Amino acid sequence: MLHSIIEMLHSIIEMLNSIIEMFHSIIGAITGENDRKKIRGTVVLMKKNVLDFTDFRSSIIDRVYELLGKGVSLQLVSAVHADPTNGLQGKVGKPAYLKGWITTITPSTATAGEESAFKVTFDHDAEIGQPGAFIIRNNHRNEFYLRTLTLEDVPGHGRIHFVCNSWVYPAYKYDTDRVFFTNQAHLPSETPGPLRGYRESELVNLRGDGTGELKEWDRVYDYAYYNDLGNPDRHGKYARPVLGGSVEYPYPRRGRTGRPPSETDPNTEGRLPLLMSLNIYVPRDERFGHIKLSDFLAYALKALVQFVLPEFEALCDSTPNEFDSFQDVFDLYEGFKVPDGPLLDKIKDNIPLEMLKELVRTDGEGLFKFPTPQVIKEDKSAWRTDKEFAREMLAGLNPVLIRLLQEFPPESKLDPEVYGNQNSSITKEHIENHLDGLTINKALEKKRLFILDHHDTLMPYLRRINTTSTKTYASRTVLFLKDDGTLKPLAIELSLPHPDGDKFGAVSKVYTPAEHGVEGSIWQLAKAYAAVNDSGYHQLLSHWLNTHAVIEPFVIATNRQLSVLHPINKLLDPHFRDTMNINALARQILINAGGVVESTVYPSKYAMEMSSVVYKNWVFTEQALPADLINRGMAEKDSDAPHGLRLVLDDYPYAVDGLEIWSAIETWVEDYCSFYYKTDEMVEKDSELQSWWKELREEGHGDKKDEPWWPKMHTVKELIDTCTIIIWVASALHAAVNFGQYPYAGFLPNRPTISRRFMPEEGTPEYEELKSNPEKAFLKTITAQLQTLLGISLIEILSRHSSDEVYLGQRDTPEWTLDATPLKAFEKFGRKLADIEENIIQRNGDERFKNRVGLVKRPYTLLYPTSEGGLTGKGIPNSVSI
Repeated sequence: MLHSIIEMLHSIIEMLNSIIEMFHSIIGAITGENDRKKIRGTVVLMKKNVLDFTDFRSSIIDRVYELLGKGVSLQLVSAVHADPTNGLQGKVGKPAYLKGWITTITPSTATAGEESAFKVTFDHDAEIGQPGAFIIRNNHRNEFYLRTLTLEDVPGHGRIHFVCNSWVYPAYKYDTDRVFFTNQAHLPSETPGPLRGYRESELVNLRGDGTGELKEWDRVYDYAYYNDLGNPDRHGKYARPVLGGSVEYPYPRRGRTGRPPSETDPNTEGRLPLLMSLNIYVPRDERFGHIKLSDFLAYALKALVQFVLPEFEALCDSTPNEFDSFQDVFDLYEGFKVPDGPLLDKIKDNIPLEMLKELVRTDGEGLFKFPTPQVIKEDKSAWRTDKEFAREMLAGLNPVLIRLLQEFPPESKLDPEVYGNQNSSITKEHIENHLDGLTINKALEKKRLFILDHHDTLMPYLRRINTTSTKTYASRTVLFLKDDGTLKPLAIELSLPHPDGDKFGAVSKVYTPAEHGVEGSIWQLAKAYAAVNDSGYHQLLSHWLNTHAVIEPFVIATNRQLSVLHPINKLLDPHFRDTMNINALARQILINAGGVVESTVYPSKYAMEMSSVVYKNWVFTEQALPADLINRGMAEKDSDAPHGLRLVLDDYPYAVDGLEIWSAIETWVEDYCSFYYKTDEMVEKDSELQSWWKELREEGHGDKKDEPWWPKMHTVKELIDTCTIIIWVASALHAAVNFGQYPYAGFLPNRPTISRRFMPEEGTPEYEELKSNPEKAFLKTITAQLQTLLGISLIEILSRHSSDEVYLGQRDTPEWTLDATPLKAFEKFGRKLADIEENIIQRNGDERFKNRVGLVKRPYTLLYPTSEGGLTGKGIPNSVSI
């Protein structure tokens, strides 16, 4: 009944609109108004109620506003004529109003993400001349997403296009007008005089005043410490140290929310309830896109923690048996039945069916099923081989840590005054018979020895970590480069702190390869302990710290100090898409005290604290791929080699593909920056650029502000190098360490994240079990049933591409700048990336490169630039967006 009344009112309103339009037309004809020159425009936007069908009241109020008056007004701002009565800012034209708001899309016919085009007509005012900006006022009760404004046939200037991409809230929510500029880039000194005041005011608005709790309509970008991970109000065991702002716990800054402190600890920010997780403040334009699948993914993350985790926990508690065999794990991908009862009931009640199918792979009959990870898709046992264990250090999900071994035995850099002798106990006798006839010195000289070293990172925390349910070791894995270009592990050293105290050094044991009997089972466990360490390092450091956390200050500083008119803002902006949102969600659900990461990764409650300690060694300039490879001894400078580097290990898929991507990014950035900055002096005198770089160092990465390695930002080359590193980290580096998670770690025995007991000692029941039932003993040592279910549910979500992802070499609009030379350079960049795709396909098909596919028959595609949506194991999104 109500719906029929609404539709009838709608019809009446449409009729009244027609009468009013006709009346205006008659009046215009009589007064001559119709003969005045007009500028016709098209506004593309998306109404909020397209997304929110429940906000019916506001939708009706919006219609009434439109009927009674002027719902959305726009005023053109001159780029050429200043108004002496307005501080010499650009002269502002008369308001024009959107037409057809009521008749364009109704809630009953709209679909999520649908945009609408509206007409707007401006009176031509010769005193405006060329418009350089426009002011918009939203007099409705609801916000809308403003995509573009296009003006046609502006006298003397033709078509003028504005790219907006911003949520516009009702005018009463703002203290100042919303201003949007044309897509013409300007350095600060080259900005048309009438637009400078608007440019500066917009940046002031985005910085905020540093006070108060921020609301969803606030557009404020500001900094805060990581003081929101703990929850001392819940229980003392959930208290966590503040990360950032201290010598003990340095950290990059995060976006400020302004929430009040917790009741228990004034230094800890209060937590949002779990149900409110998606409402954590980030500037509205940084939220997941309206059609981005991440909206669904965010919901899935919340559903996973809120509904699935407690029920899986109850299920596992009621069936306390561990996985008894690898077949039990394989069954996760072939379908496993969950008993009828509260699990299914609660899931069905709380998760919509479409999301349910994606999240927990249920057919509605209680059969749960995860997609088969690529590491076991072709061969279910190849993951256990030494060849695959070693290959994944070069072409797996953490290929950024292996180093050339340059001294033997490996030495520790830990302070011997505090930690005693932490040097390796691996001896010549352990490895020399397996070097294909070489001596150790000759193997070092020929650069044939490599190491995966997790000793120094873990040892300072190991005593504390082992007081939790985790029982693990610090590890070193030494490998040898064979003649066929593959690596073979020679020895794994597992170390514990000395029982009498740290200053007595490490207690270590060395394990060497074996294939059969209990020795073979012990070797498989030694590899598992090394893999556990690598999994934790990957998740907390290679992935979270070195991409997600370190990029967020760049997002904040760019929005605070570089105007949307600034060419460097236009260059970097696509590489910041969704980063603040995914990081905020991570703080709320994943990396918080008691969150998913602490539950599934071995450092447990010390996880984030450990990442802070490692950040002490973070160096911005070493994030450049060439510098990183040289620093790890994996490459040497060679002017005759491609990209100026010669790899020590030719068949290193991450490095080979990565250097091609790095070089393409660097060339694109050089072409772009050189167009706007003809001299070093232009860089030095760019006020916004200098403010940006100063704030980034002193605020965003403020705990590193006195480091000597920061670029000075005095030259065009420093600018090019800096922007290349930022884009590399946000795009390719993140892709390399993120989208391989499910393909490689979706089968947890291959990449276990936790070890729960120490290596069995001879004469113990555990040792006897290892002899009689090695699979069960292995599975009782690594990640448990519950954490396995939770862990693979999480990484499946995090390894997926959204359906509307924007990949490296792409933009979400072709008209992102008016400047033809940068547009041509960007097209060249896209063509180069397409060539790299062909190169990757060719290399993957070349049997000489044995590290690219391996025994698991999974080609290395993590740096293949494009992808379709879903779980693909390839594709480089522009930004850290998931």
